Amino acid sequence: MYYSRLRLLGVAGICLIGVLLCLPNFLRSPSPSLPWRQIHLGLDLRGGSYLLLQLDLKSLEHDRLQSLQDQARQTLLDRSLGYRDFARDDASASLSFMPRSDAERDAALKAMQSLPPVVPNEFTTSEKDGRIVLTLQHDAMLARAREAVAQSIEIVRRRIDATGAIDPSIAREGDDRIVVELPGVSDPERIKSLLGTTARLTFRLLAPNPSVASPGSTMLEDESVHTQVAVQDHVDVDGTDLTNAGAVIDQQSGGWAVTFQLNSAGATAFANVTRANVGKRFAIVLDNKVIEAPNIISPITAGNGQITGGFDARSASDLALLLRAGALPAPLSVVEQRTIGPSLGAASIHAGIISLLTGLLLVIAFMVLFYGRFGLYADIALFANLILMVAILSLFQATLTLPGMAGMLLTLGMAVDANILINERIREEVKRGRGPLQALQAGFDRATGTIIDSNATAFLAHVMLFVFGTGPVRNFALTITIGIVTTLFTTLLLSRLLVVRWYALARPKELPV
Repeated sequence: MYYSRLRLLGVAGICLIGVLLCLPNFLRSPSPSLPWRQIHLGLDLRGGSYLLLQLDLKSLEHDRLQSLQDQARQTLLDRSLGYRDFARDDASASLSFMPRSDAERDAALKAMQSLPPVVPNEFTTSEKDGRIVLTLQHDAMLARAREAVAQSIEIVRRRIDATGAIDPSIAREGDDRIVVELPGVSDPERIKSLLGTTARLTFRLLAPNPSVASPGSTMLEDESVHTQVAVQDHVDVDGTDLTNAGAVIDQQSGGWAVTFQLNSAGATAFANVTRANVGKRFAIVLDNKVIEAPNIISPITAGNGQITGGFDARSASDLALLLRAGALPAPLSVVEQRTIGPSLGAASIHAGIISLLTGLLLVIAFMVLFYGRFGLYADIALFANLILMVAILSLFQATLTLPGMAGMLLTLGMAVDANILINERIREEVKRGRGPLQALQAGFDRATGTIIDSNATAFLAHVMLFVFGTGPVRNFALTITIGIVTTLFTTLLLSRLLVVRWYALARPKELPV
């Protein structure tokens, strides 16, 4: 029951720091340069937009079949093995071809078996009616889909962060869906256009006859001349080799353009293909549309280039943003969209604050009525508990939602339980005939173990909720986890400090409990 001056100053100092960290939530920042940390309000409190996105798994499978076909052709050519009648069947997720001769059949089969899979056991190789068949496995594609969703979440996050949206929430839902919550964004059309663009950039040569599709080429729309051109399926340089992109004003035309920079592997590939194909047209393809297809005048060895295509300032900036963020593994479509107006958010805030204050006032009245002076000290500790919770949430700039406010109210109830345990234990010690100091000492000591044990189990449970939960569950668990830490501090240190200081000054013969 003895508090040294250093311990007293430590407890008071933590409470003071908590008050200072809370203040930015009620004041405007005097300067943008100051580290003014505040709690962000979630979608249900602030209003904003809700988007449910779905990954196109069929497109993912189609793209993998196409890349596998390209790999198979290149492998056969590298090993001087001939082939004919390459066929791709999207319905059965298979790829097949005829070897040039029976003598090369075994060698072609071994070549196909040596192709590197993207995921383990991705495809099987077999023979059917004289053809060599590569079939994608269902379980492997499900594993690839899970990886694609995780990759898409990160790319979506980078794209949204680049727009300046404040504290968006992006989470997986099910096997192929992503939930995006954008607090404060009432018109999500630009976000939808950014997320609806796959942004897969490739560089490919045009077919020998650009007006007619030949084997190994596909007709794509050329946006620069608004006609169809035949582009080779083989990707000479992939956009995954991009390291940077930016919007600039073209010095020759005066219009907007997008510059790009390739890494060493991309620069080498770019130099090789331009060196070997001088005079030919080289298509810049974005999401299966040809932006432009200029002639290769001379080898490009620097690893950088420029895309022009009738951009304005916004479209050039958006394309540069998409290229920097990376391409989605498959297209995303918006399957559900909701907009929550600021008035609904304000009503939620008002209802949440009313419920929080009502619960707090009822708890305060209960403690004072049943425990007198000790109840008042418990109420002071309870108020400090609330301040410290808000302070920690502010320090980490956490997002507060309605479930989070419910977690704060529940935390206050749990904090009161701890004070009730202490006060009841002190009452029992007084009834047993102990003196005031001995009753206080025994009450705090014997209740401390019970309080720590009960809060430790609750802490572990809510940590698991935070780790494995999503959305509202995660926010609820976060506030309670923080609240348990602040409850232990205010109950075992602050409330005891208040009682000790009162006893040291008053030296009562009986305890008012």
